[in-house]
Amino acid sequence: MAPRGEAPATDSASRTLVLGIDGARRIVQCGPNARAVLGRAPEDLIGHAATALVSEEAKAELDALLEKGDGGQERNGVITVLRGDGTSTEAVVTAQPLVGGDSGAAPATLLFVRVALPPSERYQDPALMRRALMDDQLTRFGASLDLDQSARGLVDVVVPHYCNAASVLVLESLVAADEVHAESGSAVLRRVAVSSDDGNAAWTSTFPVGEVLVFPEGTPYRQVMDTARPVHLPHIDVDEASEIGRLWRRGPAGELLTGVSMVLLPMIARDTLLGFIACTRVPGFRKFDPYDVEIGMEFATRAAIVIDNARRFSRERATALALQRSLLPNRLSAPSSVEVRHRYLPGSKLVEVGGDWYESIALPGARVALIVGDVAGHGVRAAVTMGRLRTALHTLANLELPPADALHVMHELMIELGEQEPHFATCVYAVYDATTGTIEIASAGHLPPLLAGPNGDNDYLKVPPAPPLGVAGGAAIESREFTVEDGSLFVIYTDGLVENRGRDIDDGLARLQTIFGPDSVDHSMDDLAKATLAGVYADQHRDDIAVLIARLRRLPEDRFASWTLPADPAAVRRARGLVRSKLAEWDLEELDYTTQLLASELITNAFRYAPGPIELRLLLERTLVCEVLDRSAALPRLRRAEDDDENGRGLLVVSQLAHRWGTRRTAAGKVVWCEQIVPGVDPDASEQVEGWPGESWPGENHHRE
Repeated sequence: MAPRGEAPATDSASRTLVLGIDGARRIVQCGPNARAVLGRAPEDLIGHAATALVSEEAKAELDALLEKGDGGQERNGVITVLRGDGTSTEAVVTAQPLVGGDSGAAPATLLFVRVALPPSERYQDPALMRRALMDDQLTRFGASLDLDQSARGLVDVVVPHYCNAASVLVLESLVAADEVHAESGSAVLRRVAVSSDDGNAAWTSTFPVGEVLVFPEGTPYRQVMDTARPVHLPHIDVDEASEIGRLWRRGPAGELLTGVSMVLLPMIARDTLLGFIACTRVPGFRKFDPYDVEIGMEFATRAAIVIDNARRFSRERATALALQRSLLPNRLSAPSSVEVRHRYLPGSKLVEVGGDWYESIALPGARVALIVGDVAGHGVRAAVTMGRLRTALHTLANLELPPADALHVMHELMIELGEQEPHFATCVYAVYDATTGTIEIASAGHLPPLLAGPNGDNDYLKVPPAPPLGVAGGAAIESREFTVEDGSLFVIYTDGLVENRGRDIDDGLARLQTIFGPDSVDHSMDDLAKATLAGVYADQHRDDIAVLIARLRRLPEDRFASWTLPADPAAVRRARGLVRSKLAEWDLEELDYTTQLLASELITNAFRYAPGPIELRLLLERTLVCEVLDRSAALPRLRRAEDDDENGRGLLVVSQLAHRWGTRRTAAGKVVWCEQIVPGVDPDASEQVEGWPGESWPGENHHRE
């Protein structure tokens, strides 16, 4: 005969009696510890009905367990069993069927009766304590790299196998993910886990999880931090407990510690004290002895390795996240008619940091550059590469290169970086002009942008395909221009938003289209941004996600004006009159003289060096912008004229009088522009990126609680 399974495990908090039950449900075999478990001799049990073990009320329940055993099914239940002295106790009873046990007097079922040890007999067997602390339990709580989870798993092992109540305290620098230095007894500690098995809620209220404290002089807690050696207090009497409570200014602590036995076990890893475990046995249980302290220190040494691994992982992850966050933009800017929202979510702990980034850069002439990119791979290297690309692309945007040209320069940069270490990235770059309502888009291996119109229709824009940045060969990067209806939503994103292990990318793209459906026009931008990330937080294999949403509106018609002028000197006088009239209409007479002078210099340069008609534009946005468009592709440059030169001072005058000035090429020629600050208006008004620097960034609470 062979049992169908392993006997229930015996631990330091229980004792088990094994009984053999035959087909008539009589006891035919009895284990040798019947007296220790039930207070009865084995001969008093063999031959009697199994129901003699339990009270009248529990006989039906035991019969049901044995009936399931006869049917070949193993069953468990909590049943009140009778002891030899007439008392009763609760026991976990397991009926386990046997193979071939249905003939003669052979048992057909094994009955395991497990009862809790009386308090005086708990923690008697050092071998049981050592096995419970050192074997699979240590592996179980050591599998996590989260500091809080590791600490909670630690106290769940210590209680009840080693003591009745336990606390885990670690250096506050561990929780803050800082480097740990040699700490003295005055170090700041944080209690990260508390557990007890005596049903007394005062343990968790007197020693709350999460409290940050420095233990006072004269307490055993200060002693273990000063000496980095275990502190053994076999018995704490009333006076000692009261003194601890007085020094600590925590009266309930003195009441709880009266009559207990306590051991404080320091956790030391790589010659560094990380904290300690406070273990307590309440009155009525066996007191700690030196051998218990030895077992506890062996456990604390192994536990310190787990805590140190969690600390190092937490610190490295916090460093990587801080680096990545510092490389992302801290402000998003756009014309006043364009509303921009972003969402950035770092990858889950299983995926680590990544190389996703986003940009919204206001450009002169009521234009805005909208960018989202993704460096392949994860970790610090991907984040550093992302920072390089973002800085370069930000510079190219301010140089006002067209999207395709900017991505081509980025591609060459990635090829150069790839000579040291292979890298590639995808990127989508769009420039929206709020005066014409057009958007120019170029993409390098990136997912298509989504454009949702104000009438409810939406579609993914078909941008000329090109390989990712850094991948040699393939098609050249080209851009495409689209006309956008006023009030449309423009969405660019990284693949982490629409693709994961449990969902195909086509399903993710369809879900995104649903979010920006017909009713999305009536929703606020914040609600739409929140909806894009709905359901992604619980994904433990989530890639990092970057989303940029822009509501594109044209600049109001009364905020800009455009005139076509002939290429002759008389155009300067006419331009002055047009500027004067428009500024009077905008109540900007105080900028009249300077603007007329700036317009005169720009128009003079245009008809002198460019053929054909000239276009003059004024735009009133957060600043006053004056633009002159001509048919020449040659860009002017600033130079200092000699004393005897008759010309060459126009751009110098412009640079001195204007807040900013610049040039950009167009399909027909170029634009030379200058910008002035409007009195009473902040020229740098932009969206403060959430979490920088005042608000919390995703994941920060885990490191700074």
